Amino acid sequence: MVKELQLRYGTNPHQIPAHAISKNDNLPFEVINGDAGYINLLDALNSWQLVSELKKSLNLPAAASFKHVSPAGAAVGVPLSDDLKAAYFVADIDLSPLAVAYARARGADRISSFGDWVALSDVVDEQTAQLLRREVSDGVIAPGFCPEALDILSKKQGGRYCLIKIDDSYKPPEIESRDVFGVIMQQKRNMTVANPDDLRKIANDPGKIPDDAIRDMVVALTALKYTQSNSVCFAVDGQIIGIGAGQQSRIHCTRLAATKADLWRLRQHPDVLGLPFRKNLGRPERDNAIDGYLRDDLSHRELSIWAESFEVTPNRLSLESKADWIGGMKRISMASDAFIPFRDNVDRAAASGVEFIAQPGGSIRDADIVEACNDYGITMILSGFRLFHH
Repeated sequence: MVKELQLRYGTNPHQIPAHAISKNDNLPFEVINGDAGYINLLDALNSWQLVSELKKSLNLPAAASFKHVSPAGAAVGVPLSDDLKAAYFVADIDLSPLAVAYARARGADRISSFGDWVALSDVVDEQTAQLLRREVSDGVIAPGFCPEALDILSKKQGGRYCLIKIDDSYKPPEIESRDVFGVIMQQKRNMTVANPDDLRKIANDPGKIPDDAIRDMVVALTALKYTQSNSVCFAVDGQIIGIGAGQQSRIHCTRLAATKADLWRLRQHPDVLGLPFRKNLGRPERDNAIDGYLRDDLSHRELSIWAESFEVTPNRLSLESKADWIGGMKRISMASDAFIPFRDNVDRAAASGVEFIAQPGGSIRDADIVEACNDYGITMILSGFRLFHH
């Protein structure tokens, strides 16, 4: 370990020099392959906290796919269905629980995860390394790498792939600082950690919440803690399926998260799973082709380029077929990093199968939000804590 690390460059290539400096003892991590940039470290240190907290809260291996200091996906190692294996392009390989967690995290929004930073809660095993080897990403942070995984990943990108080993026993100082425009601001770190016991205060239904819904809300709330605010997250089956980050309006967060959740669901449609891709078409190109297949706004030029991805141009899904398939979404959990101010958020969430909502509460319209949830049979949980992240 060292006290100071020279970085490749800052937020942009012209921002040189750039360094990472420990305020106390040595840095709590070691770059064991490649080199890191400023954004790499922001993604690595934020995503590591996310997966570390998920592992502690749920006692399952956890993974995150980070882009631009927000998660594109996060998940724990819940077994995959055959359809999800096909949708995530992992039906052809064996997956350990840690590899499953990353397949889920990457599968939430594969377009956004292109070129991601990866965080893994456990020592990287060979199966996870084999999965990482074939995806386009910038680097990985984890508490360690088994010898086989280190050998595989140190050869990725011609030896430039960034591997960071984090000291998982490290505890940062209680007070954190930020330097903005020559002004240093300090605050107490956000040490609130979502766990199942926090999610028992039901605002509108005295019944018991299913354990899988509690798990999914923990995943969603933990992801929100490390997502640029405002933010809303949809989760199911132990993983994020849609996240709306950095929007100035709560309803725009909800719409964005719901739209991504709808696309996640559509990727599992039988017609999508059976698309006749051209031979040797790479996974990123297949992701782009699926995205084009599901869009309704392609120009004539875009359509002609898109069609080149297939052996035979497929018939496109009708709006009715999409609506029917999305209508099959069930048991979705939604979490909001701050209180829900208007019922339009609930109206949009219900259209994408949301049955459970976790939010801090505290709006003057809380009664209206409860009434909206009652209209749809949605259970609303009051967490009591806000999770803004900037």
